[in-house]
Amino acid sequence: MNVTQNVPLQTYNSFGIVAKAYSLVRIRSEADALEVQEHLKNSQEEHCVLGGGSNIVLTGDVKPLVLKVEILGKQLVSETDKAWIVEAGAGEDWHEFVAWTLSQAWPGLENMALIPGSVGASPVQNIGAYGVELQDRFDSLDALDLVTGQIFTLNAAQCAFGYRDSVFKHQSSGPNGIGLAGRSLILRVRFHLPKAWKPVVGYLDLERKMAETGIANPNAQQIFDWVCEIRRHKLPDPKVLGNAGSFFKNPTVTPEQCADIIARDPKVVHYPMPDGSIKLAAGWLIDACGWKGKSVGNAAVYEKQALVLVNRGGATGGEVVTLAKAIQTSVYERFGIRLEPEPVVI
Repeated sequence: MNVTQNVPLQTYNSFGIVAKAYSLVRIRSEADALEVQEHLKNSQEEHCVLGGGSNIVLTGDVKPLVLKVEILGKQLVSETDKAWIVEAGAGEDWHEFVAWTLSQAWPGLENMALIPGSVGASPVQNIGAYGVELQDRFDSLDALDLVTGQIFTLNAAQCAFGYRDSVFKHQSSGPNGIGLAGRSLILRVRFHLPKAWKPVVGYLDLERKMAETGIANPNAQQIFDWVCEIRRHKLPDPKVLGNAGSFFKNPTVTPEQCADIIARDPKVVHYPMPDGSIKLAAGWLIDACGWKGKSVGNAAVYEKQALVLVNRGGATGGEVVTLAKAIQTSVYERFGIRLEPEPVVI
C-alpha cells in the first residue's frame, strides 16, 4: 500500500482551502481498495474517503488516513430494448462522464451537466439539477465493506435515496442498522439510460431557453448545452473562485407554513412537490435576509447566487463555517426555517 505523508489538499477540495492530509493513499483499482481494507482491519486506523472534493469543507489538517478514490473506466455493460446500462469507475469526473454518454448517443444525464465532483460521490449525495436526480437514472453500484472486506452490490431501493441523501450519509444504528457512512467505499456505479428518452424541461431557466431559441422540442445535447450555459452564468468556476456549489439544501415546508410565509413575503420562490409539501428556494431566503455579497473574513456569499458560498482567497474552513452559521441564524429568525448545509465539514 503506497501511503504518502503530509499531502497538500488545496487542489483536492473545490473550496480551495489550504490544509494537508497527514497520510493519503490513492485507490486506483479494486485490488488497491482490498489492500487498504486489510490495512484498516489490522491497524484500526481512522479514515475518511475523498472523491472529487466538491462537497467538503476542511477546517484543518486531516489526521485520519485519507482514501483518495481514483478508480477510472467507462463502459456499456448491457443493452436491452428499453435501456442502456452504462458503468463508470468511482474516480471518473462526473461532468466528463455525462458528456461522454451523450457522445455515445446515450441520453438521460444531460440535466445534471457541470455538477462538480466524481461519479463515486454522486449516489452518496443523490445529486440532482433541473428536474432530474441521480436516483431517476440509477441502476446499481458496487462497493467494498471496509469492515468485512466483502464487495457488495446495491440497487436503488437499497441505497435509500432521498433529497440530497442516501444510506451512505447515515451511521449504522445497532446490529440491524443499514447506515453505511464510514464503512463503505464505492468502486463503480451503473446507470439506467432509457431509450424512450423524453426531455425534462420543466424548470424556469430551461423554459426561458426554449422561448429564447424557439426550440420547442430540444434534444439531449441542446439541454446539456443550455444547462452548462445557465450554470456557468449563475455559479462560479471552482478553479477561479473556490466553492462547493449549492451550500444549503432547499427546505421543504407544509402548505400551511408556505401560506404563512407568502402572507409576509409574497415573492418567496416556492415549488409544489408530488407528496404535497412545498419546496422553498434556499437562495431566495438567504438573499431576502440581505446576505448576497457579504463576507466573514475571506469567505463570502456569491454576488450572483446567494446559495453559493465562496473563497475569495485564503479563506479558512472556520470562516466558511462561521458564515454558514450566521446565515442559518438569520434565516431562522426571519422565516422560522432551519437551513441544512449540503457539504460535509471535516
